[in-house]
Amino acid sequence: MCGRYAAGRGPEDLVELFGIEKWEPEETLAPDWNVAPTKEVHVVLDRPVKDAADPRPVRQLRVLKWGLVPSWAKSPEGAARMINARSETVAEKPSFKRPFAQRRCIIPADGYYEWVTAHDERQLEVEGKRKRTRKQPYFVLPADGSVFAMAGIYEFWRDRTLPDEHPMAWWVTCSVITTEAETGPLAVAPAEGPGSLSEIHPRMPLMLTPDKWDPWLDPARTDPDELGHLLAPPAGALMRAYPVSTAVSNVRNNGAELLTELAAPEEATLF
Repeated sequence: MCGRYAAGRGPEDLVELFGIEKWEPEETLAPDWNVAPTKEVHVVLDRPVKDAADPRPVRQLRVLKWGLVPSWAKSPEGAARMINARSETVAEKPSFKRPFAQRRCIIPADGYYEWVTAHDERQLEVEGKRKRTRKQPYFVLPADGSVFAMAGIYEFWRDRTLPDEHPMAWWVTCSVITTEAETGPLAVAPAEGPGSLSEIHPRMPLMLTPDKWDPWLDPARTDPDELGHLLAPPAGALMRAYPVSTAVSNVRNNGAELLTELAAPEEATLF
């Protein structure tokens, strides 16, 4: 899954990297080293500009809320439960199939956090001696330091309790698409701990390599079979993972220091 990630790149970097044609500087988000569900996030999407004479799709950097609200939902209360969409079923699930066909986006990140439960702590939970285990967080990122371009979908939702002119009358929300975690060895593995992403968690965000950015964002592509090919995970051995401080487990903590690599996991009995 993807439940927390880091987004430290500024909009200027994203504009150059993705070839952005339109963005609103007043919507700029500050770097966020602990992005949590329901927060506002930067996304890249191709869409015609409203009221423009030219109907062609324009590559835009937009600010959306993380946690998809289906267009038919009566309220946005379930958004926090729809932060992820599984690649295996995104074309079929009622909440996701229409945005998958028509409204795909890229959610840029430096990398994502995932938590592993220490062996001894897990055993205490099994024995009923601990109700909630302590977990060691890892930061997962491309080994070459490039952007982690997470595949995403977005949707519009109209709050019918508000008048058209109200700034919150329309919500634009998004979900991260996830896939099975890689079972092969990491490109760079920690000295102590997991040797593959699947040893950290069975799921991971679907990363799009640059050759897939244009076809993924193209709104003219709507055929499920054609789109299905874009859901194939990239080649293995592109990622690294390392342990970080458990401070990241508290969403109130936010700073570049959260990405500092630890020499060893805080839980000595992790593996």
